[in-house]
Amino acid sequence: MPLGGTSMLEKCLVEQCAPTLASLKVGSLFSYTFSDLPSFEAQVLFWRAALNTKGLALAVLNVAAGRALIYVYRVPALKQVLCDREVAAFLMECGYGDLSVDTALDVLCQKLAKGDGFPHEIGIFLGYPLGDVLGFIGHCGQNSKCTGCWKVYGNADEAARLFQKYKKCTAVYKRLWASGRSVLRMTVPC
Repeated sequence: MPLGGTSMLEKCLVEQCAPTLASLKVGSLFSYTFSDLPSFEAQVLFWRAALNTKGLALAVLNVAAGRALIYVYRVPALKQVLCDREVAAFLMECGYGDLSVDTALDVLCQKLAKGDGFPHEIGIFLGYPLGDVLGFIGHCGQNSKCTGCWKVYGNADEAARLFQKYKKCTAVYKRLWASGRSVLRMTVPC
Protein backbone atom coordinates (compact mmCIF):
# COMPACT_ATOMS: atom_id res chain seq x y z
CA MET A 1 0.00 0.00 0.00
CA PRO A 2 1.29 3.47 -0.78
CA LEU A 3 3.00 5.65 1.76
CA GLY A 4 2.75 3.23 4.64
CA GLY A 5 -0.91 2.31 4.90
CA THR A 6 -4.39 2.41 3.53
CA SER A 7 -5.23 5.89 2.40
CA MET A 8 -8.54 7.70 2.42
CA LEU A 9 -8.03 8.26 -1.29
CA GLU A 10 -7.82 4.51 -1.83
CA LYS A 11 -11.04 4.05 0.14
CA CYS A 12 -12.74 6.67 -2.06
CA LEU A 13 -11.52 4.88 -5.19
CA VAL A 14 -13.27 1.72 -4.03
CA GLU A 15 -16.44 3.42 -2.81
CA GLN A 16 -16.84 5.95 -5.63
CA CYS A 17 -15.19 4.33 -8.66
CA ALA A 18 -15.94 0.59 -8.44
CA PRO A 19 -18.01 0.48 -11.67
CA THR A 20 -15.22 2.30 -13.52
CA LEU A 21 -12.54 0.04 -12.03
CA ALA A 22 -14.67 -2.96 -13.09
CA SER A 23 -15.00 -1.67 -16.67
CA LEU A 24 -18.75 -1.15 -16.36
CA LYS A 25 -18.53 2.63 -16.69
CA VAL A 26 -16.45 5.19 -18.62
CA GLY A 27 -15.58 7.32 -15.62
CA SER A 28 -16.34 8.30 -12.06
CA LEU A 29 -16.14 11.64 -10.31
CA PHE A 30 -15.87 12.37 -6.61
CA SER A 31 -15.02 15.15 -4.20
CA TYR A 32 -12.11 14.47 -1.86
CA THR A 33 -11.31 16.50 1.25
CA PHE A 34 -7.70 16.72 2.41
CA SER A 35 -5.85 18.61 5.12
CA ASP A 36 -2.25 18.09 4.00
CA LEU A 37 -1.54 19.16 0.41
CA PRO A 38 1.87 17.43 0.06
CA SER A 39 0.42 14.13 1.31
CA PHE A 40 -2.57 14.48 -1.03
CA GLU A 41 -0.28 15.21 -3.98
CA ALA A 42 1.84 12.14 -3.15
CA GLN A 43 -1.29 9.95 -3.05
CA VAL A 44 -2.47 11.36 -6.38
CA LEU A 45 0.91 10.66 -7.99
CA PHE A 46 0.92 7.11 -6.62
CA TRP A 47 -2.62 6.27 -7.78
CA ARG A 48 -2.21 8.02 -11.11
CA ALA A 49 0.82 5.83 -11.89
CA ALA A 50 -0.77 2.67 -10.49
CA LEU A 51 -4.04 3.04 -12.39
CA ASN A 52 -2.15 3.95 -15.55
CA THR A 53 -0.66 0.43 -15.57
CA LYS A 54 -4.23 -0.82 -16.15
CA GLY A 55 -5.11 1.78 -18.80
CA LEU A 56 -7.03 4.06 -16.46
CA ALA A 57 -6.28 7.68 -15.66
CA LEU A 58 -6.77 9.82 -12.60
CA ALA A 59 -7.20 13.55 -13.11
CA VAL A 60 -7.63 16.25 -10.50
CA LEU A 61 -10.12 18.55 -12.21
CA ASN A 62 -10.26 21.25 -9.56
CA VAL A 63 -8.74 22.06 -6.17
CA ALA A 64 -10.10 24.70 -3.81
CA ALA A 65 -10.07 25.17 -0.04
CA GLY A 66 -8.86 21.67 0.85
CA ARG A 67 -11.19 19.90 -1.58
CA ALA A 68 -10.32 18.23 -4.83
CA LEU A 69 -12.60 17.06 -7.61
CA ILE A 70 -11.14 13.77 -8.83
CA TYR A 71 -12.04 12.07 -12.10
CA VAL A 72 -11.05 8.44 -12.70
CA TYR A 73 -11.64 7.21 -16.23
CA ARG A 74 -10.94 4.52 -18.78
CA VAL A 75 -8.88 6.22 -21.48
CA PRO A 76 -9.96 4.05 -24.45
CA ALA A 77 -13.62 4.20 -23.41
CA LEU A 78 -13.55 8.00 -23.08
CA LYS A 79 -11.87 8.29 -26.49
CA GLN A 80 -14.68 6.20 -27.97
CA VAL A 81 -17.36 8.36 -26.32
CA LEU A 82 -15.74 11.57 -27.57
CA CYS A 83 -15.62 10.14 -31.11
CA ASP A 84 -19.36 9.52 -31.22
CA ARG A 85 -20.76 11.87 -33.87
CA GLU A 86 -23.75 13.11 -31.84
CA VAL A 87 -21.70 13.52 -28.66
CA ALA A 88 -19.00 15.40 -30.57
CA ALA A 89 -21.59 17.77 -32.08
CA PHE A 90 -23.07 18.42 -28.63
CA LEU A 91 -19.67 19.08 -27.05
CA MET A 92 -18.74 21.43 -29.90
CA GLU A 93 -21.91 23.42 -29.12
CA CYS A 94 -20.74 23.54 -25.49
CA GLY A 95 -17.42 25.12 -26.47
CA TYR A 96 -15.19 22.09 -26.91
CA GLY A 97 -13.10 22.45 -30.06
CA ASP A 98 -10.58 19.64 -30.26
CA LEU A 99 -12.10 16.49 -28.83
CA SER A 100 -8.91 14.69 -27.90
CA VAL A 101 -9.14 13.40 -24.33
CA ASP A 102 -6.52 15.81 -22.96
CA THR A 103 -7.95 18.88 -24.67
CA ALA A 104 -11.53 18.04 -23.73
CA LEU A 105 -10.49 17.59 -20.10
CA ASP A 106 -8.61 20.90 -20.21
CA VAL A 107 -11.79 22.66 -21.37
CA LEU A 108 -13.81 20.90 -18.66
CA CYS A 109 -11.25 22.00 -16.03
CA GLN A 110 -11.43 25.59 -17.27
CA LYS A 111 -15.22 25.54 -16.98
CA LEU A 112 -15.05 24.10 -13.46
CA ALA A 113 -12.45 26.70 -12.43
CA LYS A 114 -14.88 29.50 -13.30
CA GLY A 115 -16.94 28.43 -10.30
CA ASP A 116 -20.29 28.59 -12.09
CA GLY A 117 -21.25 25.12 -10.86
CA PHE A 118 -20.99 21.91 -12.81
CA PRO A 119 -21.19 22.18 -16.58
CA HIS A 120 -24.03 19.85 -17.53
CA GLU A 121 -21.96 18.14 -20.22
CA ILE A 122 -19.89 16.56 -17.46
CA GLY A 123 -22.38 13.68 -17.68
CA ILE A 124 -20.85 12.73 -21.04
CA PHE A 125 -17.48 12.20 -19.32
CA LEU A 126 -19.19 9.91 -16.81
CA GLY A 127 -20.84 7.77 -19.48
CA TYR A 128 -24.36 9.10 -19.08
CA PRO A 129 -26.46 8.69 -22.23
CA LEU A 130 -26.53 11.81 -24.39
CA GLY A 131 -30.33 11.78 -24.31
CA ASP A 132 -30.30 12.00 -20.52
CA VAL A 133 -27.78 14.85 -20.54
CA LEU A 134 -29.86 16.73 -23.11
CA GLY A 135 -33.04 15.93 -21.19
CA PHE A 136 -31.54 17.30 -17.98
CA ILE A 137 -30.58 20.52 -19.75
CA GLY A 138 -33.90 20.84 -21.58
CA HIS A 139 -35.99 20.20 -18.45
CA CYS A 140 -33.71 22.15 -16.07
CA GLY A 141 -33.25 18.99 -14.01
CA GLN A 142 -37.01 18.54 -13.51
CA ASN A 143 -39.53 15.91 -14.66
CA SER A 144 -37.13 12.99 -15.03
CA LYS A 145 -38.54 9.49 -15.54
CA CYS A 146 -36.39 8.16 -12.70
CA THR A 147 -33.33 9.08 -10.68
CA GLY A 148 -30.39 6.93 -9.67
CA CYS A 149 -26.77 7.68 -10.48
CA TRP A 150 -28.18 10.41 -12.74
CA LYS A 151 -31.57 11.76 -13.76
CA VAL A 152 -33.06 9.71 -16.57
CA TYR A 153 -35.04 11.23 -19.42
CA GLY A 154 -34.60 8.40 -21.93
CA ASN A 155 -34.76 4.64 -21.36
CA ALA A 156 -35.73 4.28 -17.69
CA ASP A 157 -35.69 0.46 -17.73
CA GLU A 158 -32.15 0.29 -19.10
CA ALA A 159 -30.99 2.97 -16.66
CA ALA A 160 -32.55 1.11 -13.71
CA ARG A 161 -30.67 -2.05 -14.75
CA LEU A 162 -27.42 -0.09 -14.93
CA PHE A 163 -28.02 1.54 -11.55
CA GLN A 164 -28.57 -1.89 -10.00
CA LYS A 165 -25.45 -3.27 -11.69
CA TYR A 166 -23.36 -0.33 -10.40
CA LYS A 167 -24.77 -0.74 -6.90
CA LYS A 168 -24.00 -4.46 -6.83
CA CYS A 169 -20.50 -3.89 -8.22
CA THR A 170 -19.77 -1.28 -5.55
CA ALA A 171 -20.97 -3.59 -2.78
CA VAL A 172 -18.79 -6.44 -4.06
CA TYR A 173 -15.73 -4.20 -4.43
CA LYS A 174 -16.19 -2.76 -0.93
CA ARG A 175 -16.47 -6.27 0.53
CA LEU A 176 -13.41 -7.53 -1.36
CA TRP A 177 -11.36 -4.48 -0.41
CA ALA A 178 -12.39 -4.83 3.27
CA SER A 179 -11.17 -8.44 3.15
CA GLY A 180 -7.75 -7.36 1.84
CA ARG A 181 -8.05 -7.40 -1.94
CA SER A 182 -6.02 -4.58 -3.48
CA VAL A 183 -7.55 -1.90 -5.68
CA LEU A 184 -5.17 -2.81 -8.50
CA ARG A 185 -6.07 -6.48 -8.30
CA MET A 186 -9.75 -5.53 -8.62
CA THR A 187 -9.12 -3.16 -11.53
CA VAL A 188 -9.98 -4.68 -14.91
CA PRO A 189 -7.33 -3.67 -17.47
CA CYS A 190 -8.37 -1.77 -20.60
